[in-house]
Amino acid sequence: MKPILEELYYGRIRPFERIVHQDPDHPLNRKIYDLKLALQEKLPAEDVQAMEELVDLCCDSGVQESAASFEYGVKFGVLMMMKVLGGE
Repeated sequence: MKPILEELYYGRIRPFERIVHQDPDHPLNRKIYDLKLALQEKLPAEDVQAMEELVDLCCDSGVQESAASFEYGVKFGVLMMMKVLGGE
C-alpha cells in the first residue's frame, strides 16, 4: 500500500486526468466550442472578453464542484471501510 500513498502524496496520481468520457453527452464540448467561435466572430472585442471571463468562471466553478465531490466520495469510502472493518 505504501507505493500508492507515495504516488498520491507526490502528486503523481491525478484521478481527474484519467477520466475517459463514455457519456453520450460528451459531444456537447464540441458544440460549446463551436458556439464560442461563432460568438467570437459576431461580438465586439469587449463582449468577447466578457464572454471569455464568463466561460473561465464557469469552468472554475465546475472544477471546484468536482473537487468537492471527489473529496466527499473519498471520505465516504473511508468511513464505509472503517465501519466494515470495525465490524459494524
